[in-house]
Amino acid sequence: MATLVLTAVGGLFGGPIGAMLGGLAGQSIDRELLFKPKGREGPRLTELALQTSSYGTPIPKLFGTMRVAGTVIWATDLVEHRHREGGKGRPTVTSYSYTASFAVALSARPILSVGRIWADGKLLRGAAGDWKVRTGFRLHLGGEDQAVDPLIASAEGAGLAPAHRGIAYAVFENLELEEFGNRIPTLSFEVVADPGVVTAGAIVAALSGGVVAAGEAALPVRGYSGYGESVRGAIAPLIEASAAWPVVAGDGFILASGGGGAATIADPGASGRGVERTIAAPDQVPRRVAISHYDPARDFQAGVQIATDPQGQDRERRIELPAALSAATAKGIAQTELVRAELARTQRVVRPGWSAIELAPGARVALAGETGQWRVVETRIEAGDFALVLTPIATPGVSASASPGRVSPAPDRVHGATRLHGFEIPHVGEGALSSPRLLIAACGTSSGWRRAALALSSDDGGRWEAIGGTAAPAVIGTVVTRADSVSALIEDRISRLVIDLAHAEMELADASPDALDAGTNLALVGDELIQFGRAEPLGGGRWALSQLWRGRRGTEDTIEAMMPGDRFVLLTPETLAVHDGRGAVGARLTVMATGVGDSEPVEVVVPVTGRSATPPAPVALHAKPVAGGRALRWTRRSRVGWRWSDGTDSPLGESVEHYQLRVAVAGQPDVVAMTDSSEWLLMGGDAAIVEVRQAGDHGLSPPATLILEAME
Repeated sequence: MATLVLTAVGGLFGGPIGAMLGGLAGQSIDRELLFKPKGREGPRLTELALQTSSYGTPIPKLFGTMRVAGTVIWATDLVEHRHREGGKGRPTVTSYSYTASFAVALSARPILSVGRIWADGKLLRGAAGDWKVRTGFRLHLGGEDQAVDPLIASAEGAGLAPAHRGIAYAVFENLELEEFGNRIPTLSFEVVADPGVVTAGAIVAALSGGVVAAGEAALPVRGYSGYGESVRGAIAPLIEASAAWPVVAGDGFILASGGGGAATIADPGASGRGVERTIAAPDQVPRRVAISHYDPARDFQAGVQIATDPQGQDRERRIELPAALSAATAKGIAQTELVRAELARTQRVVRPGWSAIELAPGARVALAGETGQWRVVETRIEAGDFALVLTPIATPGVSASASPGRVSPAPDRVHGATRLHGFEIPHVGEGALSSPRLLIAACGTSSGWRRAALALSSDDGGRWEAIGGTAAPAVIGTVVTRADSVSALIEDRISRLVIDLAHAEMELADASPDALDAGTNLALVGDELIQFGRAEPLGGGRWALSQLWRGRRGTEDTIEAMMPGDRFVLLTPETLAVHDGRGAVGARLTVMATGVGDSEPVEVVVPVTGRSATPPAPVALHAKPVAGGRALRWTRRSRVGWRWSDGTDSPLGESVEHYQLRVAVAGQPDVVAMTDSSEWLLMGGDAAIVEVRQAGDHGLSPPATLILEAME
């Protein structure tokens, strides 16, 4: 550019000779200021550094597809959320969670979209656009007409919030921080600024505002981050990597690269002073050239490719190129740089006479009678002669093969929709509960599901109360083929229970008899608690379960009720969220779960039956004829001490031993009686139906039923 200006000024005041002298002065300015080959003011590989929020931090202009950390340009304080659990005889536990709202500038040039987003190195947003946690994400593409973000406007006030026009930025509203140690994580974004690859020339033209035309700089890059202390600092790395150079063209420049149309100098020594050749010392050539770049094959992490010349001196040249390149392309650039460095040792000074005065620096020339092409690097006036300083032209784009190295990408598992089950079952832990307890299990339809927020309503959805979140993902499925109706007293070696799990990556495992005795492989199927010793994978998330222990923990009354379509939930402590039953037995509670993969919240209604805190049904109910009627006897069971470990009677588990007896005789009112004994004298010999329930501290057990025929 300085060459053009000073040439014009020189011509205005001094005619053709003045124009030539002005052009020579301009060459020096261009060489030292605009296109100086070395310096440290260009961009560096800092796109993946931690987010900053410092004034004066440069915001790069992005091209193609790049991964960047961005710059925080607005933020609020962390917001604390408090959740209390407990009461009704249990200690109150208060838990805290935090969210944050902030904006991150990504590019000083409009973009098309944002792909993956990483948080602390783990995917926050996957390649399919799915979120792993709730983010409140909004993207502003950087148009000159973009509106103010509503969150920033509400926080800063109308008329005070900037729209950041021309800046592409992302906003997170109430990003959940639990996954990141209740702090704002380190984020990086896969930013798509242009579709497909972009040539180095096109990027240079855009960054220079059209002053430098793309020309022949055809190096393809997946992405580029353009910033620096000057335009030259932003574009020089790409020009150098393309083995290109600027040539004066009209009122600007155009990039030339490799061989092409060249002016032929018929007699290089036309002035009679001959041709000079100089070769620099070998120690000016590096032995190694290292190219630092971003590798798309490694999730755009920084990579280094090195080219080595065993004949060179023990010097290394490092080039930081903030571009997304394949390993092979970067290796080719490094090899080309070695070739250029070797060729640059040779310079020739030719004196073709004043007829060549129109040849400006950057022009290609061919010397008559010689092969190869040369590039004009300088023009001189020496004692009335016009001289050209030439250097050989290297062929750009040396082909190379290279490996990006080993890569361990962050797992990209789709979150999937939430599957939710709430239930009240007999207590499966040790000891006795002091009140009914609700259990909640959830998972996703894909393996990336992590958690969902929970809310509870006791008035059929009229009011909702947040109750925290789900536990770890549970193994959940659906019954395909039901198990047979068999006795709970022996192992079921006949049935083959077939289930479909929520997704194919869920797994089940076998268990030995000793492991089953210790409580392993306990599952809720419909309303029945079962254990299984054998789990056989059938493919596609389908499993066949056998060697079944049925009707566990007093659920033998539900064995016959199992049907295809019933729920299957593997019960493990770490996958169950526990909540108070709240209120009297007979209440209806509605549980709502909202996960990041749910278009609508998922709800399930859970009746509180009291079964988690009441005794199991008595067993061995039988009748023995006696004078005047029949003697009824039964055996109680306990909701504690399920494993018979001491060889004595099981503990009572209630404050008193008490039973309710109901006798139904056709044509007569039901007889209901209470007794503290496990036997009863039933007078008369009519046909009857007898139900016996144990009265616990928190309600009645399910009934033990006996059908009596009329006595003869």
